[in-house]
Amino acid sequence: MIYLQLFWTFFEIGLFGFGGGYGMLSLIQHETVESHHWLNSSEFTDIVAISQMTPGPIGINTATYCGYTACIHDGYSIPMAVLGSFTSTFALILPSLILMILISKMFMRYMHTTTVTSIFKGLRPAVVGLLAAATLLLCTRENFSSLSENPWQFCISCLLFAAAFYGVKVVKINPIRMIVYCALAGLLLYY
Repeated sequence: MIYLQLFWTFFEIGLFGFGGGYGMLSLIQHETVESHHWLNSSEFTDIVAISQMTPGPIGINTATYCGYTACIHDGYSIPMAVLGSFTSTFALILPSLILMILISKMFMRYMHTTTVTSIFKGLRPAVVGLLAAATLLLCTRENFSSLSENPWQFCISCLLFAAAFYGVKVVKINPIRMIVYCALAGLLLYY
């Protein structure tokens, strides 16, 4: 039954997905696209784009959309797909909820100990690696094309990527505005 698979998959992601929503993206992509084949790469990329634009944490939004899409692809009706969304979302946040309840009191008492400090120092590089993996998983042929297939799309995609990076990092343009600017540029350049 797909609901049990969704629950277990997203529970594992929630349990081991350090680094917030962006850190979880590579894990979600691996499980939903490569392991279970619930989605293809193009659908996952679209889900990530929608998850970034909708209010709320990107990891939770992605889990919600992935659960819905997986159920639809498996032949379930829309109400049952909504249940798949709920299952995926609940499973993703359940480990954090349990862990926070269990360790919240102990953490305040032991947060300055050598052991806890060392654990967090060890987690930092893992979080950076997960964020880098999330970035690289979006650098696909569906998003950028290739020089041999469509040189125009490849060059424009690379230019938009570089402009967005420069605009947000150097010029300090609000990321929401940058998303709108890139969407408008994409509309003008591709159509």
